[in-house]
Amino acid sequence: MNLCYKYLKSFLTFLTLFLSLSVFSQAAIVKGTVVDETGMPLLGATIIVEGTTNGVTTDFDGNFLINVKKDNAVLVFSYLGFETQKIILADQTVVNVIMKEDLNSLEEVQVVAFSKQKKSSVIGSVSTINTSDLKLPSTNLTSSFAGQIAGMISYQRSGEPGQDNAEFFIRGVTTFGYKNDPLILLDGLQITTSDLARIEPDNVASFSIMKDATATSLYGARGANGVILVTTKEGKVGKAKISVRYESSFSSPSKVNDFLGAVDYMKLYNKALRARDQSAPLLYSIQQIYGTENGGDPNIYPDVDWFDELFNDYAQNHRVNLNISGGGDVAQYYLALSHINESGLLKVEPLNNFNNNINIKRSNLRANVNVNLSKTTKIATKYYSLFERYNGPTTSANDIFGMVVQANPANFPKVYSPDENTMNFNHSLFGNKGNGGFPNPYAEMVKGYKDRFSNTTLAQFSVEQNLDAITEGLRLRGMASVRTFLSNENQRSFTPFYYGLSEIQTDEGIDYSLYQIQEGTEYLNEPSVSNNGNSNFYYELVAEYNREFNEKHEFGGLLVANFTEALNTIGGGNTSFSTLPSRNMGVSGRFTYNYGKRYYTEFNFGYNGSEKFSEENRFGFFPSFGLGYIVSNETWFEEKFPAINLLKLKYTYGLVGNDGISAPSDRFFYLSDVNLNNGGTGYAWGADYNNYYNGYFVNRYDNDNVTWEVAEKSNYGLEFGLFNKMTLLVDYFQEHRKNIYMQRDYIPETMGLTTTISSNVGEVKSSGVDLSIDYNHVFSSGLYISGRGNFTYATNEILVNGEPEYQNQNLSRIGHPINQQWGYIAERLFIDQEDINNSPEQFNGFSSNNAYMPGDIKYKDVNNDGAINELDMVPIGKPYVPEIVYGFGFSAGYKNFDFSMFMQGVARTSFFIQPENISPFVNERNALSIIANNYWSENNPDPNAFWPRLSTNAVENNEKPSTWWLRDGDFLRLKSVEFGYTIPEKFGNFFSDVSARIYFTGLNLLYFSKFDLWDPEMAGNGLGYPPQRVFNVGLQVKF
Repeated sequence: MNLCYKYLKSFLTFLTLFLSLSVFSQAAIVKGTVVDETGMPLLGATIIVEGTTNGVTTDFDGNFLINVKKDNAVLVFSYLGFETQKIILADQTVVNVIMKEDLNSLEEVQVVAFSKQKKSSVIGSVSTINTSDLKLPSTNLTSSFAGQIAGMISYQRSGEPGQDNAEFFIRGVTTFGYKNDPLILLDGLQITTSDLARIEPDNVASFSIMKDATATSLYGARGANGVILVTTKEGKVGKAKISVRYESSFSSPSKVNDFLGAVDYMKLYNKALRARDQSAPLLYSIQQIYGTENGGDPNIYPDVDWFDELFNDYAQNHRVNLNISGGGDVAQYYLALSHINESGLLKVEPLNNFNNNINIKRSNLRANVNVNLSKTTKIATKYYSLFERYNGPTTSANDIFGMVVQANPANFPKVYSPDENTMNFNHSLFGNKGNGGFPNPYAEMVKGYKDRFSNTTLAQFSVEQNLDAITEGLRLRGMASVRTFLSNENQRSFTPFYYGLSEIQTDEGIDYSLYQIQEGTEYLNEPSVSNNGNSNFYYELVAEYNREFNEKHEFGGLLVANFTEALNTIGGGNTSFSTLPSRNMGVSGRFTYNYGKRYYTEFNFGYNGSEKFSEENRFGFFPSFGLGYIVSNETWFEEKFPAINLLKLKYTYGLVGNDGISAPSDRFFYLSDVNLNNGGTGYAWGADYNNYYNGYFVNRYDNDNVTWEVAEKSNYGLEFGLFNKMTLLVDYFQEHRKNIYMQRDYIPETMGLTTTISSNVGEVKSSGVDLSIDYNHVFSSGLYISGRGNFTYATNEILVNGEPEYQNQNLSRIGHPINQQWGYIAERLFIDQEDINNSPEQFNGFSSNNAYMPGDIKYKDVNNDGAINELDMVPIGKPYVPEIVYGFGFSAGYKNFDFSMFMQGVARTSFFIQPENISPFVNERNALSIIANNYWSENNPDPNAFWPRLSTNAVENNEKPSTWWLRDGDFLRLKSVEFGYTIPEKFGNFFSDVSARIYFTGLNLLYFSKFDLWDPEMAGNGLGYPPQRVFNVGLQVKF
């Protein structure tokens, strides 16, 4: 019995195995896991049996199970952003796959207006910057723009913490109207330049600028000056990923102005006194000069280096960013927290119990959460809040830097050392002399502080519904968002005690006593409090359709309805206008079609309404269209030109509107503003004229004809790729800006108007070219190198500005750039009195107090009328705003080391030195060293000396804007250098699960320029807070 059972069991086992093998040739169960290169499971990866519709997707843990019924089956694994893999199944029943990131596919999606498009289908001119290029050791994101983005003109005039926003324009300045800066959108919500400056680069997913009509016309009233699109990161399905970045940096001025010491100053001041009057009494005695030179008592013989007394050599700043991302198949999240501590260079008075130096503590919190309510419905919330605590001086740090030139080193010390009468005082003995009134920068800096708390909050909620059930490719999205800003500031200060010094001649030498010039306070006075706030509500509804037919015809459609309302608490001006809510609404659309991924067409429109205009002009329609042709996608092209992987031609044309044509206090142009109780226009009445009644005064006349400012734009583009390594993007653009709202300055007074008239009369024509070139190559040794260059040239000229017909054409602004500077042509310095007598009279110098002498500036009589006056002004130099901005750099890496550098420069720009700000000795002002080294004198009658004849009073003749003070503002700067090292696993088990990189960065290390007085990027603001040279060390850890 047992033997029979044993044979039966063996037979059944053999039969089962045989049947299994037979069935496997027809069907099999295959399972496995799909992960990325870090081992992270991929949810939703698609597995399909090639040539069939049989397919499945992975679960939360990346696992899949599929029934294969085909001999010699091939499984196709695909996932968005990863390379597709094909695996021949053979006899495998378990298949584990590691997906590799597809860098090319990641770049195929381009963020555009209200949506995303395949990069190949984008016809509009859009520039995108790698977010890693924005990660400079700076607390201001805008400081990284210059030279990094093709199509953007950018420069930074100041380095003062909290006030160091860069100026930037997309394709240059294209209007002389009120608003010429671009629209800035963060996740679709309009923000300010200051908001943009405070964004953490670690939280940015994409950064793009939109430049031409097809790219911006959907924004209608807001897009005429270009659009900056910033999209923040979102969570992805998978385990939680943690990234921490910490940086500590030291910053110091990129260049410091060089001023005279006390001895040199006193000697030169005495020379200046006698330079125009040989009998003038000298201010500084030989005894005082020698006493100072020999290091005498600093109370009597001060030698003050005001720059050194006011400012530290460097400031230290700290930055930290923590972000966490992940999620499951239902919800994904991205959470980030950042904190910055930024300080200034100002010194603090030891006797004060408060801090007058700049100290900024800034924290921001971001939470982006996406929730899949169902397979077709998604909701998303984005929350961002910035908290800033600012502490600083009552006078801006930029002005304090400017005060250095106002106080000379020989008059008095910053603080007197106490004498017998003042040694028990509990306050600082701030220096001054005579009856006071001389600037003491140190007292101004330390006399008080400003404390401000501000909060900016952005909140957004959106719903997206997939409507494939109605028709494939149809989606509906709605969004509501709000931005609020609140600021509370109080300012407190004490009144400084100013003292002077009385010298007393004794048998033992010079003694002194201090006397009080100004009574001060030993306490802080009552605070000055100010509050400010505004809010912006935005609502958007988007219907989008994208579908491909027969693998040849791709159709796309987008329809957007939006509404904006802004509330302000703006003070000053006409508060009845400025504080009322402002509203804007519109409908926009985009329709696209491409055939065979070769021929592309696009039509966009914006139809917007603005409350600023009368009913006849309230709504504006702004259409645009574009054509594109990808030649490289033709079947014959690859055979003939295999090295060229991309050749794309494109053209766009359209109109874009702008309703930001005036200040918030100048709105509702169809309404007049009349003061019905104006004392200045009243009248007397009655028998004895004793009754006085106020009259009326028209502050603004109504004008129903004021309408939209309109930009007519065209763009010619080329995209060229070579060897799959190099990409060149070139755009040539033109723009005609019409209906620029401007003040009519040339209306005669005989019309009897009580105020100026403004209307849409201005016109400007702009043109230029912007290009970018990228190169990437990986060597077989593992060494990689990538290079990038950007170039932007944008110029403009005024066509109409309402000016009269000048008899002297040199006075006309027509045909010149918006920022062109006007001045006099300086020939040289006068050689002698005979030279003056034989030259045209300058500014009535012979018949007024504006006398000039040999050694003063001689100007050219442009119109040959025998006199030098405002009729001789001509356009000189180049525009104040650069017409060319460029940048180039490279990055390389080998094994665990990486290195990068970036150069940035500007060209075709000029600026004036502003002689009225640096004229030495006027009001006993300090003097730059360059003046002492190169000035005109009887002993050095150089007609081309840097400084004219010295004077202790302002010489109006020498302070005119002219070629004498005009300087070339071109420069090339080593913007950044970075060296990094990724710590390998061999340093410990900790680094096997953690990616850690330490890096060293230098910012603004050096520059090359013809101008060497101060940092050329400061232009005419050379005495202000300079840009900072930064040395930084950072550590980034990813778990």
